[in-house]
Amino acid sequence: MTFKRCGFGVAITALLISFPAQAQSAAALAKLDAAQMSIPAARAKTFVGSPLTVQQNLRAGANYSRQVVSYQSDGLRINALLTVPNGTPPKGGWPTIVFNHGYIPPNVYRTTERYVAYQDAFARAGFITLKSDYRGHGSSEGEALGGYFAPDYTTDVMNALASLKADKRVNPARIGMWGHSMGGFLTLRAMVIDRQVKAGVIWAGVVGDYNQIINEWRSPVPASIPKSVLALRQKAVAKYGTPQANPKFWNTLAANSYLADISGPVQLHIGTADNDVPVAFHTRLTEQLKAIGKPVQSYVYPGDNHDLSRNLTTALNRSVAFFKANL
Repeated sequence: MTFKRCGFGVAITALLISFPAQAQSAAALAKLDAAQMSIPAARAKTFVGSPLTVQQNLRAGANYSRQVVSYQSDGLRINALLTVPNGTPPKGGWPTIVFNHGYIPPNVYRTTERYVAYQDAFARAGFITLKSDYRGHGSSEGEALGGYFAPDYTTDVMNALASLKADKRVNPARIGMWGHSMGGFLTLRAMVIDRQVKAGVIWAGVVGDYNQIINEWRSPVPASIPKSVLALRQKAVAKYGTPQANPKFWNTLAANSYLADISGPVQLHIGTADNDVPVAFHTRLTEQLKAIGKPVQSYVYPGDNHDLSRNLTTALNRSVAFFKANL
């Protein structure tokens, strides 16, 4: 399985390609302020989600049903791929995994493409899974303005979580999150925002603090990304100073500053040949969690890439086992 690049220059944003979306995005970008990314600001918000509404029934998996569903986030319809195990649920409802995908260009993103084998592994193992199409992705409403300097994707993930908590098929005491690349960034944030996320698995995650993200992340920047979107980082630094000059501000944006409040154990995976996300992000987070006595498992795969292609089965098996033990 091949995924698109998820590095800083790419993952900082995803912009719809059509002319109307680009025209609207100028106004949307102008409203953004890096302070909206702070963890206290996210904690102050109320995420209510909505009932999961079936948009399309899909061909069933080996032992589970598949549907395209939608939920509400900031008044927008967000689509998602839902899987539900067959049979009688355990007492209290099914254990559930919120599935946070990495960067894929929003204009080519499709609900039923990419990450199929990943989601299937958890679905086969008896978990409900829900993979959100963040706003502006595929047929989801709204604009895709990136995950690192705009709060929207975090909001979409938190509303997915809220929607699942209220679903009668789900055991709200047994919800975890899985995230890849940018999805790992979102997963770590969710785990310090809401203590009901009982466990998290992060593959090749963008889990550095903002000093690392701004100063230690080196990836090619696609020419297709508008300069106005790439300027979000520069806009934030111009207003608030660099992370070195103003650490108090930037620390409020980083989940790493709130690890004492993390909601459960974490399992981390990365390949040493990852050309999109620095291994140092993984290493530093592992050290930070261990230093404060938080449970963390770390797996580093020599010579493997951003998608862990050479160790896919091993990494999936470890991830499934971790969720079975902690949800």
